[in-house]
Amino acid sequence: MRSDKWTAWPVQESLTHLGMPRGRTGLDLVLMAALSAWALFGAYVSGDFSGAAGVIPPLALLCCVAALFAYHHTTLDNRLLPSLALLAGIAAMGWGASVAGGLVPSTVLWITTALSAMERLPLASGLGAGLLALAFVVIGFDYAPGSWLTVGAVLLGGFSLRLDAQARGAGFRLLAQERTAREAEARSAALAERARIAREIHDVLAHSLSAQLVHLEAARLQIERGPEGPFRDQILERVVSARGMAREGLAETRQALSALRGEIAPVEDYLRELAGADGTESEVRGERQQLTAEISQTVRRVAQEALTNARKHAPGAKVRMLLAYEPSGVTLEVRDAGTQRDSGELGSSGSGYGLLGMRERAELLGGTLEAGPEGDGFVVRLRVPV
Repeated sequence: MRSDKWTAWPVQESLTHLGMPRGRTGLDLVLMAALSAWALFGAYVSGDFSGAAGVIPPLALLCCVAALFAYHHTTLDNRLLPSLALLAGIAAMGWGASVAGGLVPSTVLWITTALSAMERLPLASGLGAGLLALAFVVIGFDYAPGSWLTVGAVLLGGFSLRLDAQARGAGFRLLAQERTAREAEARSAALAERARIAREIHDVLAHSLSAQLVHLEAARLQIERGPEGPFRDQILERVVSARGMAREGLAETRQALSALRGEIAPVEDYLRELAGADGTESEVRGERQQLTAEISQTVRRVAQEALTNARKHAPGAKVRMLLAYEPSGVTLEVRDAGTQRDSGELGSSGSGYGLLGMRERAELLGGTLEAGPEGDGFVVRLRVPV
């Protein structure tokens, strides 16, 4: 057996009750109660705890239970010296009971000390503490042959408890590793699917929009070379507007492709750029947090839609956009100082998205979206947990 096997603590899972059947837990409680009752009965039968001394056994039992509870936590933290000190305290109480004439309670305490040491301490320390506690049993019974059998049985029982706990802990550790591997595999599959979708969108939509931009630019140049007149100006205005929409659509498509590939730029940079396009005030508060692609895209789309509705329903009004990083999540607020409007008008703005789409995006991420009149203007407020 390697030296580290003697000095290593049992795995953390084996030191907890994780995965232990309820029947086994109940059996342990019944056994502990039976041993406690046996110890108390033996103490009173000995006749050395009569009168005022009758309160000593139950007080000692409470102290032992408290020590075992503390021992459970010190072993969970892998603190060897405090654990040994607690076991030494329990063994000392057993020695005190033996001196007072209570051989049964002292034996119960020494056996409990040995079992606890063998089950939860590093093997070398547990074996040493267990043998020391059981040496008191041999001395207490005047080196009777039966006492040596007790020593062997207790050591074997403690080691069996240790092996059982380690097997249970190892099983749960393997289960956790398998779960982690499956989650990693699922994430890898999701990223591969996103990459495939991104390629399809790029090959179809991005190429199509790029081609439209080329043709619209060619059409604009041809129209500008033509004879001046009201008809030419109207056609030129339409072509320029269509070219602008195609350029915006291409930019948004590229952003969506970046999000699918996990290469999305910081959301605050996008919001500043979006706000600067039409003179909107932009502010970022709080310490920047790393947002997932889904949250980042939701913030971008809600900001875009809220600004579009503000320009549509409150043209010329002052608009202010605030992005706040908070401990519980991220908040986006878009507020205009225009005339109050009904929230139903916002939802039917004709953009194909509207209030309903923004709210659905927020709810999919466990967040909320509020939109309605506030003060002299209209506010759209998105809250998403991070």
